[in-house]
Amino acid sequence: MSKYTTGEIAKLTGVTVRTVQYYDARGILVPSQLSEGGRRLYSEDDLRKMHIICFLRDIGVSINDIGRLFSEDNSEKIISMVLGEQQKALMAQKRECESRLSMIESIRREIKDKESFSVESIADIAYAVKNKDKLRKMRWFMILTGIPVAALQWVALVLGLTKGFWWMFAVWGAVAIPWGVAVSIYYFRKTAYICPECHEVFKPKFKSAFFAYHTPTMRRLTCPCCNRKGLCVEVYQEEEKMNND
Repeated sequence: MSKYTTGEIAKLTGVTVRTVQYYDARGILVPSQLSEGGRRLYSEDDLRKMHIICFLRDIGVSINDIGRLFSEDNSEKIISMVLGEQQKALMAQKRECESRLSMIESIRREIKDKESFSVESIADIAYAVKNKDKLRKMRWFMILTGIPVAALQWVALVLGLTKGFWWMFAVWGAVAIPWGVAVSIYYFRKTAYICPECHEVFKPKFKSAFFAYHTPTMRRLTCPCCNRKGLCVEVYQEEEKMNND
């Protein structure tokens, strides 16, 4: 049966001599025998074991888990458990990387549309992009809750024109006005604005924000920090978090 020195087994498995020595010191890959001169000698079984160790390290399994794997009698069950845990960890890393890539792509798209930008403006864009999904979900919630109110308005109009039931508009108003007030309060509690001049994230007073000129993504407001009046970028920011900050 073939015997391999530390250098030979390192070369066959594509690792350094120091790595093989480290596994020996950790008790993970102990040589089958020592030569008369005290040199480590590894068997074919040791070589196969070293290949398994290298595979497990390549997929990110820790040294401690590898040591635990080889120290147990029911190694088949242990390796299945270790691989399952490692798969979960790698999937979590994959999702995190995909999320970061998506944010980078969004930021790059925003930057591309700007003629010039600074480090501060990149931070503003990153802040807005990070909360973009929450802002979109909030707007969809408002739209969905408004569908029944809009439907009631059409019913009132149709019944008014065909049946003369104009009192239905009073019913619609009794529903629409409280809904509008509640939705407006909800909306401004969960949004904030970034001043493009000083980059302050602030919440305006309800009245100022409600009557201000606005676009789907910006609103003309006065920054409480630098007193600049102009369009400010709308972002998702809950009131409780602002208070904690």
